[in-house]
Amino acid sequence: MENEKYLNDISEIKNMMNKSSQFLSLSGLSGILAGIYALIGAFYANSLLPSYNRIGGELSRESLTLSEKEITIKLFLTALTVIVLSIISGLLLSASKAKKQGENLWNQSSKQLLINFGIPLITGGIFALLLLQKEFYGIIAPITLIFYGLGCVNASKNTFRDVKYLGITLIIIGLFATYFTGYGLLFWALGFGICHILYGSVMYFKYERD
Repeated sequence: MENEKYLNDISEIKNMMNKSSQFLSLSGLSGILAGIYALIGAFYANSLLPSYNRIGGELSRESLTLSEKEITIKLFLTALTVIVLSIISGLLLSASKAKKQGENLWNQSSKQLLINFGIPLITGGIFALLLLQKEFYGIIAPITLIFYGLGCVNASKNTFRDVKYLGITLIIIGLFATYFTGYGLLFWALGFGICHILYGSVMYFKYERD
């Protein structure tokens, strides 16, 4: 009897330690909104491209005119807007969820989550900017998908396990986008748009609906 109680106590202590090391205020709704922002951004980005350069085409160094370079800048600003809106939505919804749970949004687990997610994300962002400067446009979308996916996998140890599967999915999509060069915008919409909406919905109904 005492042995069974001892094992139960150990199990309870272990569960408490796991919860204290995980950030559980991450909102599934923020993932859904991020996916919607990404789809709107992809639709707008596709409308900016010339008819011969739309989804399925590719920007090349030889074909770029001054106006097309300006379009590239607009595409970058569109992606930046999507990221900023996603971050703001994530912070607001996660703060609201943390408040309902009686928890502090900024704690040791959220700090560790930010570090683990931020390192691959910032590295990928700098890499993408360098590619943009060197006019390697065709692989910017795959790079952002792959590094974002790596960030999700790296951060999943500090939050819900579902984030790991989202990251793996995005890495695979990024690899496909690398192989099928010229379809980057389509894969970008699939990864950041559709996948975010699907995984965000799963997390919402799994952890937040009640």
